[in-house]
Amino acid sequence: MQHFISHYGYFGLFLITVLSSACLPIPSEVAFGLAGAFCTTAFTTHPQFSVASVVIIGTIGEVIGAVIAYELGRYAGRAIVDRYGKYLLLSHKDLDSAEVWFEKYGTPSVFLGRLVPVVRAVISLPAGLAEMKRGRFLALTTLGSLIWAVLLTELGYHAGKNQHFVKYFHDAEYPIIALVVLVLAAGVWHRWHSMKKPPRHARGRG
Repeated sequence: MQHFISHYGYFGLFLITVLSSACLPIPSEVAFGLAGAFCTTAFTTHPQFSVASVVIIGTIGEVIGAVIAYELGRYAGRAIVDRYGKYLLLSHKDLDSAEVWFEKYGTPSVFLGRLVPVVRAVISLPAGLAEMKRGRFLALTTLGSLIWAVLLTELGYHAGKNQHFVKYFHDAEYPIIALVVLVLAAGVWHRWHSMKKPPRHARGRG
């Protein structure tokens, strides 16, 4: 992700946030953190970003991805998970969790869900399933996405200004990459395994 964002700049950030918000298993936390660090002069091999641009472009990408997921939920429903879930590593269990959020908190869950890792990636689907009014969905999603972008970009920015952190990052770059690969592999295995479990709405049948 570091290479992708450094190579494609703002477009890379925009694409990652769209895909992440459209239910693909891509961590926007890392994208915003890296982009925030690139706003400092610590990472001289990368393009110089600005905090305001990262927040604006990232928020727009998040909203576009959320709208895509909302429309899929509104018109395709759970069929989209049945057909494409295995390719997206998206299971009915993920959708169940998002629906529980939506049932528990109602309309505000769209805003709250944008601030919770994992839930934020799928909360737009149950909003679409429930046919939540588009204007309200767009307003709450934009507000939640903006707060998320500001918080993570600022964290990345302040980390990038910390010379001790930057030195540690460069010294431990390859071990960090190896650790991330192992964690991602474990995460993919776990998600693939959990997808074989029956969804909440199907339990108790028969």
